[in-house]
Amino acid sequence: PTDGSTGAQAVAAAMQFLGTPYVWGGASPGGFDCSGLTMYAYGQVGISLSHYTGDQWNEGVHVPADQLLPGDLVFFGSDLHHVGMYIGNGQFIQAPQTGDVVKISNLGGFGNYAGAVRPY
Repeated sequence: PTDGSTGAQAVAAAMQFLGTPYVWGGASPGGFDCSGLTMYAYGQVGISLSHYTGDQWNEGVHVPADQLLPGDLVFFGSDLHHVGMYIGNGQFIQAPQTGDVVKISNLGGFGNYAGAVRPY
């Protein structure tokens, strides 16, 4: 996305870290966990988020899946154990798990979608 919106700016910040290793508790360019990536990317555009998926779930306006915009946080699991950032065209960027790296995934192929939040 290149529309200059806050969400597009956050996506651009997150995309710089494709290939960065997953690090549990990580929130820096040396390594990210899922909420650390979203927190860091939004921090780059002046929006402060907590480093916990359960808190990020409450740090914005909930949006239905058919109204997702780039930059929206997408959550997974009934316990909200995972978060990524929607980038458009049915895809999101995420820091998935130990042994993996920050990458782009298809939202439709990722199970346990719980909802989305627009933090701006």
